[in-house]
Amino acid sequence: MTTRTVISYPIPPYQNVPIRADFYVPRRFVIEDITLGIFTLVTATTDMDYVVGQEIRLLVPSSFGAYQLNNSTGFVVDIPASDQVLVNIDSSQNVDPFTTSSATTVAQILSVGDVNLGTTNSEGRVNNGTTIPGAFRNISPE
Repeated sequence: MTTRTVISYPIPPYQNVPIRADFYVPRRFVIEDITLGIFTLVTATTDMDYVVGQEIRLLVPSSFGAYQLNNSTGFVVDIPASDQVLVNIDSSQNVDPFTTSSATTVAQILSVGDVNLGTTNSEGRVNNGTTIPGAFRNISPE
């Protein structure tokens, strides 16, 4: 009698697809412009896939101005255009204007979050579709 061996976890390295940033949504985007105010308007170079209620982080190197916003986190409160998000970060005071730069490190907006699985209530492990808005989802090929 022959016994078959079943490969189980952990998955062997040769079967793992390499982790790449483009295998996760929402993604990070390069900032083209920042409009300062009570709420901050961020314009990206491409269309973004963020949702209202999603937490984001701004990475702004000093060469772009507005460096006071570096590592600021906030929530998306509106999506005025496909390449813009309005976030609840107050940049109306003590923030330099955003400028363009030819630096190799670019200004970025990226989502803050984790896998959007599980409930956010006390009902146990019930699949009720309640998720963290805008949390990362793995879309890598199998």
